[in-house]
Amino acid sequence: MDADEAFARQLQQQFEKEERSLQQQEDKDLAMALSMGHAISDSEEEDSDGRESPSMFRSLTKSKNTNSNASASQDISDSDDTDVEEDAPPKKQKMKSPSKKTPSKKSPSKKQEKDEDMPSTSKGDTGKRKASSSKDEKPMCQYGSECFRRNKWHLEEFRHPEEDTPVSKKRKIESSKKRTTEDNARQSTSSSSSSSSSSSSSSVRSCTDVIQEASPLCFLMTKVSGISSQYNSTKAVHISDILSECMGELVESVQFNYMHDISWLVQQYPKKFRSKPLLLVHGEQREGKMRLHEEASAYSHIKLCQAKLEMMWGTHHSKMMLLLYTNGMRVVIHTANLIHQDWHQKSQGVWISPLFPKLSGSTEGSSIAGDSPSHFKSDLMEYLAAYKSKSLLDWIAHIKRHDMSNAKVHIIGSVPGRHIGEAKSKWGHMKMRRILKEHGPVSKDVSNWPVIAQFSSVGSLGPDKSKWLCAEFLQSMTATKGASASFVRDDNRMLKLIFPSRDNIRTSLEGYPAGGSVPYSIKTAMKQKYFNTFLQQWKASKRGRSRASPHIKTYSRLSPDSSSIPWFLVTSSNLSKAAWGALEKNASQLMIRSYEIGVLFLPQHFEPESKFFAVGEQTSSSDKQLEFPLPWDVPLVPYTKEDRPWIWDIPYFDKPDSHGNVWAPPPL
Repeated sequence: MDADEAFARQLQQQFEKEERSLQQQEDKDLAMALSMGHAISDSEEEDSDGRESPSMFRSLTKSKNTNSNASASQDISDSDDTDVEEDAPPKKQKMKSPSKKTPSKKSPSKKQEKDEDMPSTSKGDTGKRKASSSKDEKPMCQYGSECFRRNKWHLEEFRHPEEDTPVSKKRKIESSKKRTTEDNARQSTSSSSSSSSSSSSSSVRSCTDVIQEASPLCFLMTKVSGISSQYNSTKAVHISDILSECMGELVESVQFNYMHDISWLVQQYPKKFRSKPLLLVHGEQREGKMRLHEEASAYSHIKLCQAKLEMMWGTHHSKMMLLLYTNGMRVVIHTANLIHQDWHQKSQGVWISPLFPKLSGSTEGSSIAGDSPSHFKSDLMEYLAAYKSKSLLDWIAHIKRHDMSNAKVHIIGSVPGRHIGEAKSKWGHMKMRRILKEHGPVSKDVSNWPVIAQFSSVGSLGPDKSKWLCAEFLQSMTATKGASASFVRDDNRMLKLIFPSRDNIRTSLEGYPAGGSVPYSIKTAMKQKYFNTFLQQWKASKRGRSRASPHIKTYSRLSPDSSSIPWFLVTSSNLSKAAWGALEKNASQLMIRSYEIGVLFLPQHFEPESKFFAVGEQTSSSDKQLEFPLPWDVPLVPYTKEDRPWIWDIPYFDKPDSHGNVWAPPPL
C-alpha cells in the first residue's frame, strides 16, 4: 500500500465517523424517501456530484513568506456544482467550525414548499447564527472594504475591515464608499469583468459586435480577468455585455440558475434596466430559500420561482436567461452561476441566440408556428412546462408568440423524475441518443472517433465502468444515424475525460480556491479507480485559458487526427447519473434527479452539405467545414504517471499554489 492510499483510507475513516454523527439529522429525509418507495442505496446517496459529507469544509492555510491578501478559506456546499465563496481565513489560522457554513444547497425538505411562499425568519434561529459567529471566528470577506453587500446574512457570515477600525476611521470609509458607489456600478456594467484590466481594454466593442463575429455558431466564452486582452477581445463576453443596452430595449427577464448573488446580479444590468421585472428560478430549500428571499426583499422588481425538487439529492443546476425586448426575444444558455467568482477567473461557456422577432398576428396562436428544424421552440416550451409553475406560464406564452425558426441548435435538457414511454427519450442522455440517431453522423464515418467529455464535477458512477459510464452513457454519446454505435466496453480509446489535475488547480489564476468549484471526493474516487485511466488534462492555450479553471461542461467526438468533430454540446450537466439520468427496471424508465440544460450543435444545421465541424490547425477533409471554436486544446494531453485528478477533500501541503497558499481540509 503506497502512502497516498494509506492516507486516503485514514481520511475515509474520519469521513465515516463524521457521517455517523450526521445520521440522526438525515433520518427524517431518508424515512420520507423510503415511504415514497425510493430505496436509497449507498451508491444513490453519493450520486450527488460530490456531496459526500455536508459537515466538511475547506480552508486555505498560508505558507511562509506569502502575501496575506492571497489567502482564502472555503466552505463546502453539499451540491453537485459546489461553487462556494472564497474568503480570507480568520486570524491565527483558526479552522472554521463545521457547523458554520456559507449559503449551501440542501437536500429537499420533507414537505415541498410552494413556489412563491415568503418564509418568516425565526428569531431563535437568527440568535443561534449570531451566537456561533463571533468577530474572532468570522472569516474576512474577500472583497474587503469594497464589498457592497449589506444584507444581514452576509454580514453575520463574514467580517469586514471596518469592523476592526476605530469609529472615526469607519465614518471616513463609509463616506468614501458612498462617493464610489456609482463608479463601481458603472464599472461592473461595462463589457469587462469589474476587476479585469485586460478585459476593460476591449470594452469598446459591443456585445452585438462580438455576436456578429461569432455567427452563425454564437458559441462564446466568458471574459477572464488576468489573461491577455487578445483572448477577451474575440468570442468572449461578460454578463454585463449580455445584459447591455446594445442588445435591445429590455422589457423583462428571467434567470434560471443554481447560485444567486442578487445584489451583484442587479449591478450587472444597465441602470435603466434595474427596475425592469426580473424572475429568478432557483432550487433553494429551507435556510437557503430564506436567505434568498431575504436578499430579494430589498428589490421590489424581483420575484422568485422555486423549482420543485422531488428527487432526493437533486439540484436546480440549469443556467439560462430569457430576455424579452420591445422588438423580440433572446435565449442565453451558459455554464456560470450568478455570482462574481464565476464570471471572474473561470473558463465558462455561453450560447447566445439570435434575436427572435415576434410572429405576425395570424400565426402567433399556433405553438408550431415559428419553430425550427431542430424543434428548438417546442423543446424550450416543454422544458419550461416541466417546472409546473404558474410563474413560468407568462414566459411560455412569450415564447409561443415569437418566431424561433432561425434557431439552429437542439436543446438537451434534464428534469427530475422517473420518465417512461415517450418521455424517456425527451430528457438526459436518452435525448442525446435520440437526436444523434435522427441527425447524427453516419456510423462508418466516426467508428473509431472517441467521445470527449469535459466537466467540473464527478458524481458516483459506480464501481464497475461497464455498468453506466461505458454502458448506457457511452452508448448514447456514440449513437449514430439510424442506430446506436457498437463498441468494446473495455476499450478506453473510445472515451476521453477532460478533468483538472492537481497541478491544473494549483497553478490556476485562482490557485487552490478554484478547487472549491471542482468537487470530486476521495470517498467517491476510491470506489471508481478506473476513472483515472480515461483522464486528460485541462489545456486551453488557444483560448488563453489554460490557467482559468474550467467550470464549463462540454461533450463531443474527435477525429483521430484531431481535425474534425461531428457534433458539440455545451451544457450545465456534469459527469453524473443525477444530471444525465440512469436507466432502471430493465431500461424501461430513466431516473433523473436534477434540472439541467444545454444546446447541441450539428454541422448540417449550419452548412447543409457539411458532415463535420473543423477544429485544430489542420483540416484534411475536402468537404466544406465550418470551424468550431473549441474551448480546449487539441490534440488532447493525457495525464502522465505522476498526474492525479483534483480531489477537493484531501490536503495539499507539498506545493504552494499560484498565491503561495496550501490546501488544508479539517485536521484528523
